[in-house]
Amino acid sequence: MRSVFIIGDSISIQYGPYLKKMVEHRFEYDRKRGEEQALADLDHPVGANGGDSSMVLTYLKNERDKGVRYDLLLINCGLHDMKTHPLTGEKQVPPEQYRTNLEEIVLTARKLSKSLIWIRTTDAVEEIHNTKTSSFFRYHEDVITYNTIADEVMSSHDVPMLDLYSFTRIFGTSAYCDHVHFTEEVRRLQAAYIAGYLENYR
Repeated sequence: MRSVFIIGDSISIQYGPYLKKMVEHRFEYDRKRGEEQALADLDHPVGANGGDSSMVLTYLKNERDKGVRYDLLLINCGLHDMKTHPLTGEKQVPPEQYRTNLEEIVLTARKLSKSLIWIRTTDAVEEIHNTKTSSFFRYHEDVITYNTIADEVMSSHDVPMLDLYSFTRIFGTSAYCDHVHFTEEVRRLQAAYIAGYLENYR
């Protein structure tokens, strides 16, 4: 049975249990460890929370150096990269650095895994997000910008993409349970969407 390994932010942690059940007949499911630690504060990435692209790249390089190998690797990062300082407007990881990091992520991931799939970043609705948290902001236009960068990088390397962004947008603003995370039902549907893609993936 092939293995599938997930590296992603808190969105992936929350749909993860549903996805694991949906694919266990075809894949040995695993993800970056430390879920209990990550769930204590989803806005500050530790443990299973992959964090921004710089953190994902560091993790992948460390795994590569350990000689770790996966059959199928699913990766996402972006929501933490676009965190915006409310006073200075500074991004946690600026778009140019995000692009550079993604280029390295692809090259490093391909040394770890036979197959790589990129998952597009889900939306941030500022009318919801920025009224519920004040330590940092996120903006819809940045989601578009960072997803566009990822689209360009992944397309240039022929990396298949799973469009979780467009899929989740279908459910509108009622899909959110807080500033950026989703209700249990939407998490289950996200997992079903990914599982359906994997079911037909060769």
